[in-house]
Amino acid sequence: MSSKTNVGTLFSQAVDRGTLPQGSIAALKDVGSEIENALGVSAEDVPASEVFLLTIEIDDSGSIRFASNAQFVRDGHNLVLDELARSNKSDDILVHTSYLNGGTLFPYRLLSGAIRLDSTNYNPMGGTPLYDQTLAVLGTVLAKEQEFANQGVPVRTVTVIVTDGRDEGSRRSASDVKKLVDALLRSENHIIAFMGIDDGVTDFRAVAREMGIRDEWILTPKNDGHSIRQAFGVVSRISKSASQGAQAFSAAAQGGFGSGIV
Repeated sequence: MSSKTNVGTLFSQAVDRGTLPQGSIAALKDVGSEIENALGVSAEDVPASEVFLLTIEIDDSGSIRFASNAQFVRDGHNLVLDELARSNKSDDILVHTSYLNGGTLFPYRLLSGAIRLDSTNYNPMGGTPLYDQTLAVLGTVLAKEQEFANQGVPVRTVTVIVTDGRDEGSRRSASDVKKLVDALLRSENHIIAFMGIDDGVTDFRAVAREMGIRDEWILTPKNDGHSIRQAFGVVSRISKSASQGAQAFSAAAQGGFGSGIV
């Protein structure tokens, strides 16, 4: 097993490449150990000429459980994995799933080793530190991309943020997240999507926009099983399409969720 590059070194290299704003390093270093633990399999140990990264951030706040939506979220996460398994590039796909309260279901690993959500590993009961954890997740995406860049391997990514509430308790702000989102999107190798499950109060489109997420990548399903399943279905189809190679990724990135928006 190959050794991993220190996450601080990866950030410095990303700054040198122009993919990370210098001003974002301090915020990312605050969650450096979390990012390092999420990097998973070393890029040196992935025998691929190009790689697709799927990163899923799942809300595990108590409101998911109180609304009786936990099983719908489990099913939706697993649906995305199942759809990607049908991609003709499935051997070149790495997946990482984390929880909004900072826990990691599994670090980056080949799709074949991805862990499904079930009642033993997903029992939502935490808070909603949306900005802090999204910053950590996007920092992990950036670090993993840099790790592959060091090996000369092109990387394309889809990151999906799922929540049913506005931010509560974060130390960082929406503008901190936006700086990193803007930097990632400038490279045109990243899709960052947001699913805000209606809580009857929050304007999730406004929340996502403040974080820098583009309108075409925002889903706002109603707070019921059918709508949540439908939204995850859209995410799964887009993720599979984007995984098919450079041309397919570019087409998906330009089209957004399209007619599948709910």
